[in-house]
Amino acid sequence: MEAWYQYPLLIGVGFVVGFINTIAGGASLISLPVLIFLGLPPAVANGTNRVAIVVQNTMGVMGFKSKGVSTFPFNAYLGVSALVGAILGAYLAVDIKGDTFNRILAIIMVAVVLIIIFSPGIKLDKLHERISGKHLWLGIVGFFFIGIYGGFINAGIGFIIILFLHYVNHLTLVRANATKVAVVLMYTLAALAVFVFNDKVIWEVGLVLAIGNGLGAWVSSRVSVNRGDGFIKTFLIIMVVAMAIKLWFFN
Repeated sequence: MEAWYQYPLLIGVGFVVGFINTIAGGASLISLPVLIFLGLPPAVANGTNRVAIVVQNTMGVMGFKSKGVSTFPFNAYLGVSALVGAILGAYLAVDIKGDTFNRILAIIMVAVVLIIIFSPGIKLDKLHERISGKHLWLGIVGFFFIGIYGGFINAGIGFIIILFLHYVNHLTLVRANATKVAVVLMYTLAALAVFVFNDKVIWEVGLVLAIGNGLGAWVSSRVSVNRGDGFIKTFLIIMVVAMAIKLWFFN
């Protein structure tokens, strides 16, 4: 990097992105434009961002585990399935371009917030996790396709993962978040390998961004456990609306 101010800028952006991604999702829509603004081609920005995501989710897993929240081995089954999908998605993303994709993603974000608001609530005292049998297989199949999207661009995937785990597998939002960071860590390692193989990663930039992402993820994982499901739901709605507006009006 040529200018000194780029280092604190990346760390600050990374902290915000790591915090948002761990508690909700969609914050790669912040980091990717910043990386492109700093002169990285879109495909290189996409690949370089994966370095920070790996560190971010490693810290997130550690943060949730320090609070006693883990869904192993369920998260491992989903992670392996998503990893296979992510390899396919990352190969598609090597020559990624942008505009139409952003509009489609904006529509998806609006659909997500409508589901959050209008879906019938699941009472926590009646929430029995469904992480075995047919619901485990539903998760494995679903996360293969989630992995394809995650390998492709990853932005906004946290919303989809949380909703899937909450309404299909009946995880609380806190446990869904803990599962999400573990699964994203697994498939991002595979996607990163594809980008590295295709020479689409600038390590210096990715590692500086990763400092902020990791710190933000550690703080966020512990805050989300302490504040509980209500806080996460409110935060999700705010972030989905913000990301949809950004995508639709500010491409």
